[in-house]
Amino acid sequence: MSDAMAVDDASNLEEQASQYLSFELAGEIYGVDILKVREIKGWEEVRPLPDMPDYIKGVLDLRGVIVPIVDLRIRFQLASCEYTPTTVIIVLSVEHEEQQHVVGVVVDGVSDVLDVLPNNVREAPNLGGAISQYYIRGMITIEDRMVILLDVNKLLNLQEMGLSETLGKCTESG
Repeated sequence: MSDAMAVDDASNLEEQASQYLSFELAGEIYGVDILKVREIKGWEEVRPLPDMPDYIKGVLDLRGVIVPIVDLRIRFQLASCEYTPTTVIIVLSVEHEEQQHVVGVVVDGVSDVLDVLPNNVREAPNLGGAISQYYIRGMITIEDRMVILLDVNKLLNLQEMGLSETLGKCTESG
């Protein structure tokens, strides 16, 4: 193979790589598609909503959009913990019935942006654990640690969480 062909093959592989924002939750590492991330905010108090599942902490007003905030520790049935200065809210763009919505998730802290090649993603085994295989896009190993890649459209399905489709709805310009 010529050097030019090898360079072309390498750049084609790089073009196919997806990027994921990695974050920590109860000592484990998870990743979400970087294209779904709208912003990362430090923890701030939210406005509680009555009669919501316990993993929905409340809502925030984010520049005029009412954003539901989901605590992923509680959503995944992990031990809860105190929010600290490293606790963050990752604001994600989720698609629901062909509409874009924003939902915030509370995590212990963000880590890195990972470049993930499709052939490195492995199917998650169905272990019947706290996190349903339905929410997992796949798993990768980076530096001897497993990273669980999440499907945010499935994980943060507004209807499944019992939320109004008007919450977190993006306007045409947003």
